[in-house]
Amino acid sequence: MIENPKRYTITAALPYTNGPIHIGHLAGVYVPADIYSRYLRLQGKDVAFICGSDEHGVAISMKAKKEGITPQEVIDKYDGIIRKSFEDFGISFNNYSRTSAKIHHDTASEFFRTLYDKGDFIEEVTEQLYDAKANQFLADRFVVGTCPKCDNPEAYGDQCEKCGSTLNATDLINPKSTITGETPILKETKHWFLPLDRYSDFLTKWILIGHKNDWKPNVYGQVKSWIDAGLEPRAVTRDLDWGIDVPVEGAEGKKLYVWFDAPIGYISSTKEWAAREGKDWEPYWKDQDTKLVHFIGKDNIVFHCIIFPAMLKAEGSYILPDNVPANEFLNLEGNKLSTSKNWAVWLHEYLEDFPEKQDVLRYALTSNAPETKDNDFTWKDFQSRNNNELADNLGNFVNRVIVLTQKYYEGVIPQPNDFNEIDEKTLSELKAYPAVIASSIERYRFREALNELMNLSRLGNKYLADEEPWKLIKTDAERVKTQMYVALQITTALSVLAEPFLPFTAKKINALLKLDGNLKWNEIADSSELIAPGHIIQTEKADVLFNKIEDSEIQKQIDKLEATKTANLAESKQPEPQKDLIQFEDFAKMDIRVGTILEAEKMPKANKLLVLKVDTGIDVRTIVSGIAESFSPEEIIGKRVSVLANLAPRALRGVESQGMILMTTNAEGKLVFINPDADAPNGETVN
Repeated sequence: MIENPKRYTITAALPYTNGPIHIGHLAGVYVPADIYSRYLRLQGKDVAFICGSDEHGVAISMKAKKEGITPQEVIDKYDGIIRKSFEDFGISFNNYSRTSAKIHHDTASEFFRTLYDKGDFIEEVTEQLYDAKANQFLADRFVVGTCPKCDNPEAYGDQCEKCGSTLNATDLINPKSTITGETPILKETKHWFLPLDRYSDFLTKWILIGHKNDWKPNVYGQVKSWIDAGLEPRAVTRDLDWGIDVPVEGAEGKKLYVWFDAPIGYISSTKEWAAREGKDWEPYWKDQDTKLVHFIGKDNIVFHCIIFPAMLKAEGSYILPDNVPANEFLNLEGNKLSTSKNWAVWLHEYLEDFPEKQDVLRYALTSNAPETKDNDFTWKDFQSRNNNELADNLGNFVNRVIVLTQKYYEGVIPQPNDFNEIDEKTLSELKAYPAVIASSIERYRFREALNELMNLSRLGNKYLADEEPWKLIKTDAERVKTQMYVALQITTALSVLAEPFLPFTAKKINALLKLDGNLKWNEIADSSELIAPGHIIQTEKADVLFNKIEDSEIQKQIDKLEATKTANLAESKQPEPQKDLIQFEDFAKMDIRVGTILEAEKMPKANKLLVLKVDTGIDVRTIVSGIAESFSPEEIIGKRVSVLANLAPRALRGVESQGMILMTTNAEGKLVFINPDADAPNGETVN
């Protein structure tokens, strides 16, 4: 761990531009990275917060094929959506670049060439899966098959998303091309490999020994399992038509593998930022006094803790990350977030339903962040955190302070009188919060840090509740001046300390207090006075910081997810296999007639059965049907049905059933009548 670094380089995982950003991305990577960056800036630190769109690789090619457009059109579309989402949610990147930019192509090519010229790669001809019908080699995500470790039949060629195992496409059982559905063949092709096994001793010393006590257990454990299992050479090139050309002779038609080029995107994005700002980029990546921190999700741990550090070590002039505080996964209403299945809360859609509530989502995601284990986002929890914590705690305190200051002093900060023991204790506790919150942030415990921020708000609420200035104003107006002065110091502190977590709210509090927002983190503890007597705050009526969210708004979101679940079921529903062949004579034995339900009533003491009177055209008969859990008697009277009329009678609960109503189920598993056309009269046979 670097003590007192001169500067910070903070990276956030480059999002794939094959779709929008959802809450899992925000919770796992971007909000934690933004909290950390904003906090450091409030400390007056030199910060480069770097990110960019990851625009190469198979995911882009697959999206382009699916949508019938070019890869360039895909990345341009989603880069715009992603950028706007980050801007809308206040993610304060110093630079957000694109891996399709020339500066990145040049940087990645130069990096590869440096390692190539040093002899750090292994050049090898191997057998890879090839789709003869599509006339192309199949990159990892263009292959699906059965996982050899957990038997998941839908594992990809690079990873099984069910058990989390990292795979090679050739490991899959019964592989199929996602392009044509054909079974691929093996075909020889030449590629370049990074020999990770050469770096086992380095990685063991650097991480397993050097970072045993300061890296998160989930990160350390995953790295240890990889190293203990034995590292193997990893391909850095691929047979693809989209990406960065491999810059050596004999590599025509080959591209840099996306996992090799994407982390170099941090470096090229830093170069782009430095050139724009008139800075030298190299100290941010090559000075030992720089603290490099990667914010990622757990699916990227191996790339940022093993592969990219091995690349940096091989190059020789770059620093290594001081920490990689990867988060686990966020689930949604009990199910894994899935872009392909639309099981997600998309950021751009969230703001359509909850305009100007960016901080509510930031708060809910941080307070429930999957820092050491997978966590679950639910809309009910989101509502509860807004209503019970943001509105009733933070919003209530700030609103009361502002309203009372306007009411008693026309918005002018009062001159306090002598402080009593409670005042001094409260102000002393206030001054302790910056260090407490900072300690949690610097250990990447953002949930803990946010809770401490809310404890400061609770301190303010308790102070007002105990002191009751609204009662004392009638008998001791001078004492109330001191009380309101103390409450205003807490409010001012909140405007600073809330900024990393709730930047839009902090801005609103600053506006209410008519402050310029230039207070720094350490001034909260070091200054004898945060807002001075005589200062005038906003005098017009202020909007509340947080409105309550109604049940109907939450139900709308739950209904939207239920609709998605239904659509997914419909898409995934497979017809039952065909039954054994029969002869025409077997079918001819069945007498299927058009009929109409005349009467219906529930069978006593039977939850599933309805007793029906059905006009079959040849008679009116009783049929007992197990549909009571799907239909009420009233809604099926007059329903046109198909009846198996010559089914042998059968006694059910003492009632003789003389036939069977034909039914099927829809995608939701709900029973559906097999209805004849309206103009077919009762008694007509189905042939």
